[in-house]
Amino acid sequence: MAAAFKPLMPLDEAWSRLHAAVVEHLGQTPRSTDVVDSFDALGRVLAEDLVSTVDVPPVDNSAMDGYAVRSADLPLAGQSDADVAAVSLPQGQRIAAGQVGATLQPRTCARIFTGAPVPEGADAVVMQEHTAVDAATGSVHFKEAIQAGQNIRRRGEDIAQGQTVLHAGVRLTPAGLGVAASVGAASLKVFRRPKVGVLTTGNELVMPGEPLPPGAIYNSNRHTLRGLVQATGAQACDLGVVPDELAATRAALRAAAEQHDLIITSGGVSVGEEDHLRNAVLAEGGLDFWALAIKPGKPFVFGWINRADGSRALYMGLPGNPVASFVTFLLLVRPVLGLLAGEGWHLPQAVSLVADFSWPKPDKRREFLRARLDAQGRVVLHPHQGSGVLSSAAWAEGVVDLPSGTIVRPGDAVNFISMAELVQPSISARQP
Repeated sequence: MAAAFKPLMPLDEAWSRLHAAVVEHLGQTPRSTDVVDSFDALGRVLAEDLVSTVDVPPVDNSAMDGYAVRSADLPLAGQSDADVAAVSLPQGQRIAAGQVGATLQPRTCARIFTGAPVPEGADAVVMQEHTAVDAATGSVHFKEAIQAGQNIRRRGEDIAQGQTVLHAGVRLTPAGLGVAASVGAASLKVFRRPKVGVLTTGNELVMPGEPLPPGAIYNSNRHTLRGLVQATGAQACDLGVVPDELAATRAALRAAAEQHDLIITSGGVSVGEEDHLRNAVLAEGGLDFWALAIKPGKPFVFGWINRADGSRALYMGLPGNPVASFVTFLLLVRPVLGLLAGEGWHLPQAVSLVADFSWPKPDKRREFLRARLDAQGRVVLHPHQGSGVLSSAAWAEGVVDLPSGTIVRPGDAVNFISMAELVQPSISARQP
């Protein structure tokens, strides 16, 4: 008797099961941490809150080049032009950035430069464009009325001592590294990067630069998947190509499990006679689920590989078709890597945009169509949506997330997910 048909798993259910499984896995195998120089921490995930031990700026300082003054010595805003025109003050001192001036004496001004500490007694800075210097006497004429406090950056107005400036779980950007440096953090405690082993399968695969015999194809997935892993900040380890043989596949998975947190493969996860990965995973570990109700990406596998010490490495088997491999990585592998990296679980968020295309033949599966925006900000599709057309992914600026059974006409609203959001989902998308 034939086996009962098992319905394809919806993507939302797959996300839920992935989240639960990885959280359980982390409970058994906690993340380790590194301490790295803050100068070299770009892309790392912070493992503890960074609390400032200083005020930023550390003192009141000038926001521009000009003259530090006492507001009591000059006409204030609202006074007559005649009052303004009558005021000149002698220069008592010159203060450059990095220097500390003397107390400003009444009825004098101090030449001051951007970033220099405001001298005691001064309570305003007048930009040099609003002044004129008498060449004979050196005194400064002020052309406009002023306000107390103008053009002064107050101590701690950016960051106050004791303030948490970066939270655990944030991926360190160039701006984040600048913030860390501004509070004097020479080193940072970060999570160890997930180590991801990338295996590709198929006797027909040939590396670029090698002769291409009849029936062979160049191995694009090996390049794409390694690049995607690197783009997420994880450590990509290329494990080469596995022959289409069960014994070789089992041996490759066993070896990979000992050295990696996650193993991803492309191809060989369907049910053909030359597709050995599913059986190899069952023999070396176990499967959580297989086959999703998405297009492209139906033949997707999630499970684990047992290690010699009784622990496990996670396993995710992606389809062999290059677009299906690309899309399932972004939708399913990327959130898992976020959890393994310490960022937390976050899914890509769509925005509603206007379609400038027709999609008259809906599928029973949830579809992800390669798309970009035209000059008017409307969504257009790549003309070839086949799962083997990798050039559509290189052309695309994102994907249209199309619910199953949906017909689209020009002018309809569609859910568009940008490529940037797929690779590095926004903070607003994070979930516990």
